[in-house]
Parts: sequence; C-alpha cells; structure tokens
Amino acid sequence: MLLAHISDLHLDGGARAAQRAARVVEFINAMSRHPDAVLVTGDIADHGAPAEYAEAAELLARIDAPVLTCPGNHDDRAAYRKGLLDLPGDRPGGAKSAAPDPYAPVNRLHRVGDYAILMLDSTIPGEDPGVFEDATLEWLAHTLDTLGDTPVLPAFHHPPAVIHHEYLDSTNLTNADRFAEILAGRDNIPAVLVGHAHTPAATTFAGRPLLIAPGVTSTLRLPWEPGEGLVNRTSPPGIAFHVLDADRRIMTHFRVVE
Repeated sequence: MLLAHISDLHLDGGARAAQRAARVVEFINAMSRHPDAVLVTGDIADHGAPAEYAEAAELLARIDAPVLTCPGNHDDRAAYRKGLLDLPGDRPGGAKSAAPDPYAPVNRLHRVGDYAILMLDSTIPGEDPGVFEDATLEWLAHTLDTLGDTPVLPAFHHPPAVIHHEYLDSTNLTNADRFAEILAGRDNIPAVLVGHAHTPAATTFAGRPLLIAPGVTSTLRLPWEPGEGLVNRTSPPGIAFHVLDADRRIMTHFRVVE
C-alpha cells in the first residue's frame, strides 16, 4: 500500500498558499502510480473560515486518489465539517447525531485496502496545543477493539513526542500518556502519522514509528539552523510517502516539491 501524506496547507485565500498547495496536488497527480490514499493531517485552513474550506474542497477534489483529512489547531470544527465533510454534526466516528453538535471532535474510520486508517481530532478549539478529549479516547479504544487484528494507522495533527524545538514542544499533544495506554499491547499498529511540526521527522512513540509529515506552506526552522524567524517560507513544500508491505512494515520517503 502506498500512502501520500501532506500537512499544514494553511490555505488563506491568498495566492502564495494556493500555489504551493497546487504544486503538491500536481506532483501527486503526475506520479506513475496513484497512491491508495492521500492523508492530510490538519491545518488545512489558516483561519478556519468557510471560504478557506471552499478553496480546500476544490483543491483536494483535483487529487486522483481518495483524500482523508483531519483538523488541526488552525481549523474550525464546524466550518471544517460543513466545508470538507458536508456533515452538519457528527458523533465521534462520523455517525449522525440526533442532536448534532458541530463542535464535537471529528473522528473518522476509513478502510483503505486491508488497512483501517483512523483520522483523529487532537484539537482544542481556539488553542494551539492538542489533546485527545475523553470522547475521542473512548471512540479510539472501542474502534480498535472492534477492528481486532486489522492493521490500523492512527493519523492526527499534534505530535505526541518531543520535537526539540521550544515553541513546537509547547504545542504538542498534552495527554500523550493516555494515548500510549490505549496503544499498549496492540501489535496491529505499524506506525502513528502526524503533522503540525512543519518538518519531516521520525522517532518512536509507544514502541512504534512516529512519522511527521513536512509542511506544505512552510518549513520549521530548527534552533541550530541559520536564519531568522520560526519558519522558512522559501523552502519548497514537502510530502511524505509511506509504503506498507505484506508484513505490515512501513518505509517512509520524504520529498520536496520543486
């Protein structure tokens, strides 16, 4: 299975963000093999405005592969739901609620080949750090139990591990320990996929690979790198490719899109 993984488009109605995101879409569509799915791990919009989601929906519809998304800290749950999912309200997991709450966490299960991909909501409305709300953790544990031995890839926005960058580490997932407890003892989760950091990176979490997609709109400037400011806005957009084999091993390749 081949997955393309992008993150942090920050579409804002401006030409710069739109052009960078369009270059990534064109790169994916020009591939000799279309990915089995494209994962977009949050910060799709920059301000959470309805017009930004209309722009995102038009852009992502051009991709010649299924597109799976989750929100990031710049996204607005209600506008995200309406603009990208066409759902006025969900219970976690995508089931319609009798009393829709457009601000409930957006957690969704997708089947891609033999895999289940869980696009999880790690956002705290109006704040930069992340958390898995109790409803999300309950949905996650129940879904994993239901899936049994099916191989599962959880994907969400906020890294549950130290990035070694002062600002990023103040906005990570704040209850990563509870997430790790749910993953413990499950051997059907080959990796965890996230965004938010605007840098391609890899480490381990809860005994499995933690793979961080590069940013589309910009690249994080690490503390030891030359230059001024939090991000480098001139670096080209990035993309990750995750290849999963029959033994549930994952190999990740990072590319820039010139």
